[in-house]
Amino acid sequence: MSWVILAVLAAIVFWAISAYNQLVALRNRFRNAYAQIDVQLKRRYDLIPNLVDVAKAYLKHERETLEAVIAARNSALGASRAVAAKPGDAAAMQGLATAEGALQGALGRLFALAEAYPDLQSNQNMMQLSEELTSTENKVAFARQAFNDAVMEYNTGTEQFPASVLAGLFRFEAAQLLQATESAEERKAIRVQF
Repeated sequence: MSWVILAVLAAIVFWAISAYNQLVALRNRFRNAYAQIDVQLKRRYDLIPNLVDVAKAYLKHERETLEAVIAARNSALGASRAVAAKPGDAAAMQGLATAEGALQGALGRLFALAEAYPDLQSNQNMMQLSEELTSTENKVAFARQAFNDAVMEYNTGTEQFPASVLAGLFRFEAAQLLQATESAEERKAIRVQF
């Protein structure tokens, strides 16, 4: 009889260790997925000042638009750093989504304004930067999807019984998806056309 109780306890301990390790693996997977987004966002944030510098020569009278792009870029960079410190945090994710939406809007206004300047559109540096920015936007979108998939898998793992008992016991908190902002204008992808 004591062997049966010992075997049951050993099975429960083995299950608990296995379930805990699975939760840790899922949490690390979504954190890594955000790190991939972060790499692409940093690349985009690095491209934007170069884009603004090229545009400055042609858009001398549009200083307000250029400053708005840089301010939005700096805000998004700060929000990205906050999320990188704690991926999945709801407040940080909301801040990033809002900052990214503002950046998308500012870049959209810059590109709309640039359409009125044919010399700027035909500038080789501007065309190359625009192409790199478009490529980076595609990579960001792909990385966001991978992140959201990893978060969904993690959240499902922490909510399913009996692993949810361990998740609560060891404080595995639900992670926040990286969602699009609410504004229809902000939801539009950056369209680069030269």
